[in-house]
Amino acid sequence: MVKGKLGLEISVTRSDINAPRRPGLVSLIREARTPWALPAFVFQSPTLLRAPRGDGRPVLLAPGYMAGRLSMQPLAVFLRRLGYRAKPWRLGRNHGDVEDLVAQLREEVAELASSAAAPVTLIGWSLGGVIVRETARLAPDEVREVITMGSPIVGGPKYTAVGGYYARRFGIDLDAFEKDVDARNRLGLTQPVTSIYSKADGVVDWRASIDTYNPHARNVEVSGSHFSLGLNVQAWRVIADTLGGATR
Repeated sequence: MVKGKLGLEISVTRSDINAPRRPGLVSLIREARTPWALPAFVFQSPTLLRAPRGDGRPVLLAPGYMAGRLSMQPLAVFLRRLGYRAKPWRLGRNHGDVEDLVAQLREEVAELASSAAAPVTLIGWSLGGVIVRETARLAPDEVREVITMGSPIVGGPKYTAVGGYYARRFGIDLDAFEKDVDARNRLGLTQPVTSIYSKADGVVDWRASIDTYNPHARNVEVSGSHFSLGLNVQAWRVIADTLGGATR
């Protein structure tokens, strides 16, 4: 399902969406407007007062590539104030080795789910979204729900502004890696899935953030740059409404 800013939900397939492409220099330069997200956030933030209250469930947040726990701290504070048991990422900077980070996060999830006696909701930003999706696939009983923000679901790094750098760093062929990512995605996820994306994203092509692999997935469009998604009132409200059941 795709949900636009007007709130209309329609079913989509990959053939309904033009092929993703790597964001160009102009798109990346537009990310420079990210500092303006703060005044916009302050102006729009009163709408968050109407967000549904939480039920105390555990929530774990994963940052994007080369980011650490502080990038997700504002969202974590907001979720705690709503009444969720929001836990920070404890794996240091997201160095980009997905396989290694998934293995570590799976252990974190198992520990948190055990201590809370409840499955964990995972929220990931950008590459953090890829990591939480793969963790959820490996731990279906310990992960309750998955929410991603500006994550490269399709193609892995291929349709991102840092794809070339990522390929050189990890010694991968982007075309071959895209096929591997597609095969993993086709395995599907059993948990509820929500993908938040922005057509103004200058780092990850928005088409690559549309999840058409899981028929139950919700794809919700918001406004804003990639780097502002962690401090985006629309994205926060989508997350709060999703966790609070206001979308179902």
